Amino acid sequence: MEIYVVRAGDTAWAIARKFGIPLERLMWDNQLEEAVPLVVGQALVIRRGQEEGRKRPVISVGYAYPFIRTEILEETITYLTDVYVFSYRFDREARLIGPDTPDERMLEEIRALSGSPVLVLSSLDENGSFDRELLSWFLGDLAAQDEIIRQTAETVREKGFQGVDVDFEYAKEEDSQAFADFVWKIREVINGMGYPVSVTLAPKTRDDQPGALYEGTDYRLLGEAADQALLMTYEWGYSRGQPMAVAPVNLVRRVVDYAVSRIPREKLLLGIPNYGYDWPLPFCQGETAAKSIGNVEAVRLAAEKGAEIFYDETSQAPYFHYRAEGTEHVVWFEDPRSIRAKLQTVEDYGLAGAGYWQIMRMFRANWLLLADHFAVCKRTMR
Repeated sequence: MEIYVVRAGDTAWAIARKFGIPLERLMWDNQLEEAVPLVVGQALVIRRGQEEGRKRPVISVGYAYPFIRTEILEETITYLTDVYVFSYRFDREARLIGPDTPDERMLEEIRALSGSPVLVLSSLDENGSFDRELLSWFLGDLAAQDEIIRQTAETVREKGFQGVDVDFEYAKEEDSQAFADFVWKIREVINGMGYPVSVTLAPKTRDDQPGALYEGTDYRLLGEAADQALLMTYEWGYSRGQPMAVAPVNLVRRVVDYAVSRIPREKLLLGIPNYGYDWPLPFCQGETAAKSIGNVEAVRLAAEKGAEIFYDETSQAPYFHYRAEGTEHVVWFEDPRSIRAKLQTVEDYGLAGAGYWQIMRMFRANWLLLADHFAVCKRTMR
């Protein structure tokens, strides 16, 4: 599979003819629309046919909310080992609380597609924010932990989940050992049912990294406690932060360098974002808020505004500027080039695979590149 970058004067028909592929395939693979012109600097995947030969098998997981559109789930699940259902949480009465949108419809569709659903247990509060004090209370209350583990195991059994992912964020430094101890405890129970337990890790680059997001996340302890660990290697560029790539590969690799020194690489999944951000300019710390934008949507916005797409070689990420209603904007997002750079990182470090936050928006080029690069391990339904 090749990647072609659009030049001035290019048309979809001319590109298809140049590479000897059907126009319909080019349009489908890249989610092109006849009414939307190509953009100078836009990256397209060129799929000549199915590559023959042996590919390294990897794990590929994707987070999704229960309100995911059926057509996206149907197409995406082909490329996934597991669908991580986001999310279950707990309260101070040690009650396990399911997603705001009931997940029965989603789970039924996953089963019908022979997919593998995983229950995500998070430390979110009723407002959808990660609650540091709630998590600290929970990690200090062994009886509450035992009760949540019991309810989680019961839910896994009743609803047909194929594993559990522990997504506890902003743990306090003094709770790091208790965090790992909890993962050990829930892993013992869920492994006993025949399923794995994974844990999500804030993107650290050293043991003593300061900051609320990092202090209670001990890579060595959690790597030992879990079957799998997903590196949240994204959100360098975020809604309240400076405009920049969401997952700059140069910084992503610094996290991986540290991670493989603490955790066996065969346990590690590289986090890959399936979104970008649109920032109004000038940026003012504490005031400017960027809007999340899909990768396909970003290119269509560039076409609408007559913008040219550029590619930053250091961060390995595309971006463009446009003006609307008197305000300048900059958009950073993902395209086939940036996705290939991330998949190459998985290959270069020999990681177990990749985990996507999140799969609610369809980005077909990503999945085609994943399939071109690797063979996805599929779990056997029980």
